[in-house]
Amino acid sequence: MIRPAFTEVGIFLLPFVVYAVFLIASRSGFMVQTSWPLHVVAKLALGSLVLVVIGFVVLTHFSGAPPNSTYIPAHVENGKLVPGAQK
Repeated sequence: MIRPAFTEVGIFLLPFVVYAVFLIASRSGFMVQTSWPLHVVAKLALGSLVLVVIGFVVLTHFSGAPPNSTYIPAHVENGKLVPGAQK
């Protein structure tokens, strides 16, 4: 469960990292306050939130068990461990 959370945090930070790389590549001052005006930060945050929502939709739609399937957990059968399975 922690891996999808880290993935979504990474997706959220991605636009900020791309903008920071752009600032470094253009030599316009990465740590200068004028390089990070409020309207740019707001656009980056909005874009990040859109990417996170898309990521959540993709994660929920394409992961997990197929529809109408039943998960049978791992269990011991005749003294042997039988792994979990989808049926």
